[in-house]
Amino acid sequence: MKTIGLIGGMSWESTTTYYQLINETIKKELGGLHSAKILLYSVDFAEIEHYQASGDWAKSAEVLSQIAQKLEQAGADFIVICTNTMHKVAPQIQEKITIPILHIAQATAETLLENGIQKVGLLGTKYTMTQDFYKDKLLEAGLEVLIPDQTGIAEVNRIIYDELCLGDIKDSSKQTYLAIIDDLKNAGAQAVILGCTEIGLLVKQADTELPLYDTTAIHAEKAAQLAVNE
Repeated sequence: MKTIGLIGGMSWESTTTYYQLINETIKKELGGLHSAKILLYSVDFAEIEHYQASGDWAKSAEVLSQIAQKLEQAGADFIVICTNTMHKVAPQIQEKITIPILHIAQATAETLLENGIQKVGLLGTKYTMTQDFYKDKLLEAGLEVLIPDQTGIAEVNRIIYDELCLGDIKDSSKQTYLAIIDDLKNAGAQAVILGCTEIGLLVKQADTELPLYDTTAIHAEKAAQLAVNE
């Protein structure tokens, strides 16, 4: 079994989900008392969020690269960055290590295409929704990507940082997300990517008829499968 190097804490709320899902998948794959070999480095998210808000992506890349190097030195066979937004600096991190990074957007695109999805809505932080680092991976895979309007982008982002990252789950915010999901459906989306690892804490598949693709679940399952399959 390969050892998974997790860079977590962005936020710790969703990192607990990664740990649980990876181990559940390993148990399903191997049975018995099997569990995952995991090295977890959990950051202080306040530090990382400060770099995000100030646009200092170079500094965040430096911090996460140093962590990835430590995980590699400790014996990790590949890296999983437990957040969508910080994949913005995945190329810079990859340059500093010799083991691969399992990219969350590529893992999600593969799953969407396997299920015959061509046009997909994307929810996430404002960085994930509006910048190219994430959407380009989806476009390269042949997907058409829809995002909310400016008001929707601002509200989705606010709820992530002001509520979900703090573990604050509000029904009013769920209704806001569901209304935005309906707008994406009306615009032609066949499914919606929950492109922030916290959104799955708020919105569940049972809340809407439109297929939801939770990137946390997809990423964690792919990581577990990579750990046990050549």
